Amino acid sequence: MMKMKKRYLGFGILLLAVATFIFLSGCIQQEGPITLDSVEVREYEGEKLSSVDDFRENSIKGPQYIDREDYVLKITGLVDDPKNYAYDEVVNRHQNYKKVVKLNCVEGWSVNILWEGVLVRDLIEDANPETHANVVIFHAYDGYTTSFPVDYIMENDIIMAHRMNNATLPPERGFPFQLVAESKWGYKWIKWITEIELSDDVNYKGYWESMGYSNKGNLNETFYAG
Repeated sequence: MMKMKKRYLGFGILLLAVATFIFLSGCIQQEGPITLDSVEVREYEGEKLSSVDDFRENSIKGPQYIDREDYVLKITGLVDDPKNYAYDEVVNRHQNYKKVVKLNCVEGWSVNILWEGVLVRDLIEDANPETHANVVIFHAYDGYTTSFPVDYIMENDIIMAHRMNNATLPPERGFPFQLVAESKWGYKWIKWITEIELSDDVNYKGYWESMGYSNKGNLNETFYAG
């Protein structure tokens, strides 16, 4: 009987260890299909698209649920004209763009999505950045942060998306806004954006970067800086 109890105890500990590993590795699939405000497209200009359900949930605190009416996007830091935008002001007062971009996660999976949103460059230019601002820091509702050289944002058409596959971003995918960080690993694609800060702190490190991930996050380079 004692041997039987030890065997069950050992098996239980093993199951707990496996469950903990899966949880911490961020490899848990979304339970059931995500509800969208319209039918998502699965092909765009002849290119096959992934589904919003093909992502894996790996955020630091789980999906964030932000009230559209209370939402404010702040443009802060080294700018002459700081901004506070309501959701509709971001979406309706700026030119919208759409493009298909693949997100590649360091966990080994990827999704090919049609993103639609505004250029981060346009939002920053409206705030009149100071000439010595050389870093852009993105802040999320859940406390997550990441940063980029200002040249990456200003010299490329980097979208802050509010729609994916012709449907409004659901909370699970970053509503109200997800950064489409082209040519970067998925941890640079910050979701639930609440603030864009202009800085001169070239040594700033975001959430994963402070744990050893590359600050550049370039797809053609290893994501782990050591």
